Amino acid sequence: MIKNDKLFYRIALAISAVVFLLVIALNKRVLQPPTEFPNYIYRFPMYNAMINGTCSVLLLLSLRAIKSKKVELHKKLNITTFVLSAIFLILYVIYHYFVEHTLYGGTGLKEIIYKIILWSHIVLAAFVLPLILISFNYGLNNKIEKHKKIVRFAFPIWLYVTVTGVIVYLMISPYYNFPIH
Repeated sequence: MIKNDKLFYRIALAISAVVFLLVIALNKRVLQPPTEFPNYIYRFPMYNAMINGTCSVLLLLSLRAIKSKKVELHKKLNITTFVLSAIFLILYVIYHYFVEHTLYGGTGLKEIIYKIILWSHIVLAAFVLPLILISFNYGLNNKIEKHKKIVRFAFPIWLYVTVTGVIVYLMISPYYNFPIH
C-alpha cells in the first residue's frame, strides 16, 4: 500500500470522485447503452442485494473479531468485504449502464420512507468510499491509531450503507419491469 498519507488521500478522493461522477452519468443516461444485452444483467440488483447482505454480516463479524483481538481474522474479513464491495460496484455500474432507472411505485408514507432510505444510502455511500480506502491504507500499513480513528466513522456508515442497500432492493424490486429467466 501507499505509505505517503497525503498522496493516498489524493488518490482516495480521486477514485471516489470518479465513482461518484460515473454514477451520476449512469443515472442521467449520459452514456448510451446498446439496445441488446444479455438477460442475466437483470439479475444484478438481486446479486447486489445478496452482496450487501453478506457485507453487513462480514462487517459485524469483523467487529467481533477485532474486539476479540483476532487481528488476522479481522483483516481477512475486511479484505473479503472490500472485494465484495468492489464486485458490487462493478455489477452496479454494468446494470445501470444497460438498464434504465426503475421508479418506486409506492405512495404516501411508504414513498417517503423509501426516499429517505434511498437518499441517505446514496449520500453516505459516496461519503464512505474515501473513508474506507484511507482506513484500509492505514490498516495495511500498520498505522493502527490512525486506522482506529477513521474506522470509528467509517464502520457505522459502511454498515448502514450495506444494510440500507438490501432494504432499498426489497422496496424497489416489486416495481422492476423486466424479464428474469
